[in-house]
Amino acid sequence: MSRKHSTKALYHIVALLTVGVWGTTFIATKILLHNGLNPASIFFYRFLLAYLLMLWVSRGEKRRADSWKDELKAVGLGMGGGSLYFLTENTALYHTLSTQVAFILCTAPLFTAILIGLFNRTLKQTFKPTFVLGSILALGGVALVIFNGRFILKLSLKGDLLCLAAALCWAFYTLWLKDMEQRYSNCFLTRKVFGYGLLTILPYFLYEPLHYAPETLARPVVWGNLLFLGVVASMICYLSWNKAVRELGALVVTPYIYLSPIFTSVASTLILHEPMSGYGAVGALCIIVGVYGAATGFRCAAGGADKTA
Repeated sequence: MSRKHSTKALYHIVALLTVGVWGTTFIATKILLHNGLNPASIFFYRFLLAYLLMLWVSRGEKRRADSWKDELKAVGLGMGGGSLYFLTENTALYHTLSTQVAFILCTAPLFTAILIGLFNRTLKQTFKPTFVLGSILALGGVALVIFNGRFILKLSLKGDLLCLAAALCWAFYTLWLKDMEQRYSNCFLTRKVFGYGLLTILPYFLYEPLHYAPETLARPVVWGNLLFLGVVASMICYLSWNKAVRELGALVVTPYIYLSPIFTSVASTLILHEPMSGYGAVGALCIIVGVYGAATGFRCAAGGADKTA
């Protein structure tokens, strides 16, 4: 195997591991919710911890973007990959079923491909049939894993629209990240995501105050899970995800999001002792096959900006 192919294989593994961690974060979040923290407070503490660590990791890096236009795009990164994404996702849970939220969020790879095709002028892409078929197969597998053979639909215009908004937020995050990755370092962009994510969540606390109770935060189960979310799921995973997008291309990496429900299901089985049914096993197989087809199912024209698998 050549050095180039070895490097690509490494970043495929990085993307896979990152999604694996993100697929288990709901357990930590669920534990924190049971201990009295609200969703916005959980987001604030995890991003605050990640931002403080990134200030140390990115010491020596420039503090501002080269232009106000790029600085505004960095604000978009903080909202699309941070505050607005988590607010729409978590608020949707109050209006519709969690399984429905998880399923709709897995449309993010499709939205990403559409947005890149519409707005990225430097990339001319032609989708192979395997991209469409792989995406459909993966989404079908997601449905089998999430609904576990018990399809329950709760029609909620507000909840479903919030879910779609969250998926679009992540798609725009990927689009803006792709636009800026050639001009700025991974550490710089990741620090901006956390910094502007924190700033743009602050107005929300006028509506729902930040949960600050020293006796709650001092519990080992609370600060332990916040450490996991802040250090591993935020700082390390955002760095690794952004690096994988930089090295492999957004269209190759984003289909890995389809795999998230598999890791969620496995974690639920191991930690929460929730059994996986035969539907889940079949769904997992569909996802794996579908992800491979979706990740390899496009061609880039000569001079295109994206990379192939």
